Amino acid sequence: MPNRLATSTSPYLRQHADNPVDWWPWSDEAFAEARRRDVPILLSVGYAACHWCHVMAHDSFENEDVAAVMNSHFVSVKVDREERPDVDSVYMEATTALTGSGGWPMTCLLTPDGAPFFAGTFFPRAQFLRLLAAAAEAWRDRRDEVVQMGQRIVSALADRGAGPVAAPVDAQALDEAAARLVTDFDEANAGFGGAPKFPPSMVLEFLLRHYERTGDRAALTMTERTCAAMARGGMYDQLGGGFARYSVDARWVVPHFEKMLYDNALLLRAYLHLWRVADDPLALRVARETADFLLRDLLTPEGGFASALDADTDGIEGLTYVWNPAELGEVLGDDAQFAAEIFTVTPSGTFEHGTSTLQLLRDPDDQERFDTVRRRLFEARTRRPQPTRDDKVLASWNGLAIAALAEAGVLLERRYLDAAVRCAQLVTQVHLVDGRLHRTSRDGVAGAALAVADDYGNLAEGLLVLHQAGGDARWLQIADQLLDFAVSHFGAEDGGFHDTGDDAEVLVRRPRELADNATPSGASALAAALLAHSALTGSPASRERCEAALASLGRMPAGQPRFFGATLAVAEGLLAGPVQVAVSGSDEDPRLSELSGAAWRARPPGAVVVAGPPDAPGVELLRDRPLVGDAAAAYVCHGMVCDLPVTTVPDLIAVLRGRPWNVDVRNSSTTRSDQRAR
Repeated sequence: MPNRLATSTSPYLRQHADNPVDWWPWSDEAFAEARRRDVPILLSVGYAACHWCHVMAHDSFENEDVAAVMNSHFVSVKVDREERPDVDSVYMEATTALTGSGGWPMTCLLTPDGAPFFAGTFFPRAQFLRLLAAAAEAWRDRRDEVVQMGQRIVSALADRGAGPVAAPVDAQALDEAAARLVTDFDEANAGFGGAPKFPPSMVLEFLLRHYERTGDRAALTMTERTCAAMARGGMYDQLGGGFARYSVDARWVVPHFEKMLYDNALLLRAYLHLWRVADDPLALRVARETADFLLRDLLTPEGGFASALDADTDGIEGLTYVWNPAELGEVLGDDAQFAAEIFTVTPSGTFEHGTSTLQLLRDPDDQERFDTVRRRLFEARTRRPQPTRDDKVLASWNGLAIAALAEAGVLLERRYLDAAVRCAQLVTQVHLVDGRLHRTSRDGVAGAALAVADDYGNLAEGLLVLHQAGGDARWLQIADQLLDFAVSHFGAEDGGFHDTGDDAEVLVRRPRELADNATPSGASALAAALLAHSALTGSPASRERCEAALASLGRMPAGQPRFFGATLAVAEGLLAGPVQVAVSGSDEDPRLSELSGAAWRARPPGAVVVAGPPDAPGVELLRDRPLVGDAAAAYVCHGMVCDLPVTTVPDLIAVLRGRPWNVDVRNSSTTRSDQRAR
């Protein structure tokens, strides 16, 4: 009989519905059952695309002997970390504090009131059984020691809660961060650090903005080299587009094959911006292919985007994606040797069992032949078994996708913008329930879990980018409501943000992640949205709230820039203005799209761009922005105070690229009223 997880909206929990383990979802009822039975909680946290989660499930949770011990001595609770990041954050903090590292699957033992007294990650079956036996014995014979251990851990976590001394993330801090990244840069392979190597999407965004503001060539070089290395290595899908979660080696050769929505949304935007800044043709190709991957492989029937593709296919990691020379020969015949050379498929293999991941270390000499080979291999790959898809829709990650696809729709193709609009319609209609944002949905039905800070921040920013891309005032209005709620319910006394609302479930510790992880932290996501909101509306309160959120992090971003990329990118936009570009014109005037397209290509760091008819309802930047004669006109502004309008693309580009964006106009003593017009 299926257990309690069978009705869950989480695909990860449903993967465990047929386990002999008597699983409970995270709930008050589970803790009440532990108190009734007077047994500890065994908490297991993972996610649907996680390879080692599958391994532990097959090895232990599907085993009758293991299940019998778990059922006899524990109340076993299964949590999807993507559905409940608050629960994951609290107990991952305990795990890293106790063991020095973290990861998934995460295994914690808790008292019935939620205090952790043991934590770890993956356990082989024999070791797991010994752990269960020891924990059951300790709970039976040394209960007081176990309870005291849990209380000490909770107290220690609470003591870690004091934040850094507030300090603005100013020009000096940004220069220090960029310089530190130079020392952390992998000169041999690009990227930062060693193996495993993760795509530093948010750091790349910071470096691009830093280059735009300061002209620091080292920042641009690190970005170009890292983007090229990732795009040419095995972490990038050379046939179908899109990026795997990380590279297990330092050279970007062998990926951990799961494909996450958040990685691809963030990297799509980074490659778009690299192309915009440096006119890089590889970046343009990768941006297109990544956007196509999102629409082809992650788009749900309801219009949202699924969370991930699994690392495994039929229980084998990478089965769908790797090749050996014989398989190339079966598909390509005489073209097999050409494909082996261009994709670095060797007889010994670069992966396991003589197979190779596909790399593209150089551009092909014969592009037409390459395109044909690539198409034939992709078609053959579609006939292989395919990885399963985690089809839950997360508000936060879909916000990232909305932002990336909206920009791609303006810069590349309209169909990407159409997909962003459809996604925004789904999330705002399904996830907003009685004025409260919910984190997940599946098959068009919202899950019970309330949204956390990064849901509010990333969705709000996505809607603000969508507002800019299409000029629809409703997205600005909804973003305004989301930010109002977040400021009221997630704000911390020091100006930063908690990860959970003040009316959320009370855990042993209220989670608050300061650093960015694989996605922007809740604080940096909200800061980015507040900055864009202030630029689009002229709201001083939004700008001040953004400044306070950044200042609450003190000197941490400058000292640890690899873990604060999104924060630093927001700070660059804040220091640059942010610049506002309002393009006023009629829809029938081709100069409107010409000027707005030029503004999107040449805009400074963190700038906002809006185009539409003068005084369009609900679009503050277009208020009192008349045409010049009968011609469309572009107004370049700081703080809703604008230069004289320009009517040609060359003049607009000259204004955008010729201004000292690092000047803080609010503190300038020079009066420019003779040069400016409202």
